Amino acid sequence: MSTDHASYPTGLRTTPTRHRTLRQRMAAPGIVVAPGCYDCITARLVEVSGFDAAYVTGSGVSMSALGAPDMGALSFGEILDRVRRICDAVSIPVIADADTGYGGPLNVIRTMREFERAGVSAVQLEDQEWPKKCGHEPGRKVASSTEMEQRIKAAADARVDADVMIVARTDAIAIEGYEAALERAARYREAGADIAFVEAPQSEVELAEVPKRLGMPCLANMVEGGRTPVLDKKELEGLGYKIAIFPTSGFLAAGAAMRSIYEEIRSTGSSKAWTGDMYAFDEFCRLMGFERVWQFERQHAETT
Repeated sequence: MSTDHASYPTGLRTTPTRHRTLRQRMAAPGIVVAPGCYDCITARLVEVSGFDAAYVTGSGVSMSALGAPDMGALSFGEILDRVRRICDAVSIPVIADADTGYGGPLNVIRTMREFERAGVSAVQLEDQEWPKKCGHEPGRKVASSTEMEQRIKAAADARVDADVMIVARTDAIAIEGYEAALERAARYREAGADIAFVEAPQSEVELAEVPKRLGMPCLANMVEGGRTPVLDKKELEGLGYKIAIFPTSGFLAAGAAMRSIYEEIRSTGSSKAWTGDMYAFDEFCRLMGFERVWQFERQHAETT
């Protein structure tokens, strides 16, 4: 039997170079656009659509797993299982939301180790208190900057592969103000963060100041209907951002499409007259790797 793991079906392969790929992109000109995903189907769609990275959205994972908002109700083990499955489903770099690290420095160390083993190329940690909330919701509380620096230092120390990156998110704008958020982000850089994520700037002017003031790779969070104006790739690249995530786009669009067809089935008793876009069944099977599985099974049968 062949030992070429690249020929394995998706979910059984490994992609050992994707961490370095993302780090190199951060050092090169241009911006990485990473749409949100929350399960294996959405992750595969991100990859086949031609994006260079996928972003595991904590909000999407929470809503798809619990039917509840991103409010810290999912356990570390539940999130890790979803993240691991997503990383197995794609070969592009995965940026994953690890919330607050799920506890003190020892918990952060375990989170970093487990996310790295799962295949995550960039681990996002935030400075909220636990239980955390979605970054565009009211009622958030931030931990001290010292506590967040300890989280980042623990994560940096826990890395085995130096190419795995740490994204430091601060939610301080809503609580302490814009200037305090930038000061926190600068301190997080000194603690060992590779990428700064200043959550929820309120205007294009505030968005523009973040990379200019911090002088490090910065991530822009584009949430439709959120507190930050949604800009396009060229605009964000022009402002100096290195990563743009669109965490809600997929599930908002999918929710609208599924509601539409479900209403069609309820009202007419069938889907045959529905006018929305739908994957052909055989094409969707190819998306999920059916043909590769069948090829692998034939190859395995021939070599045993």
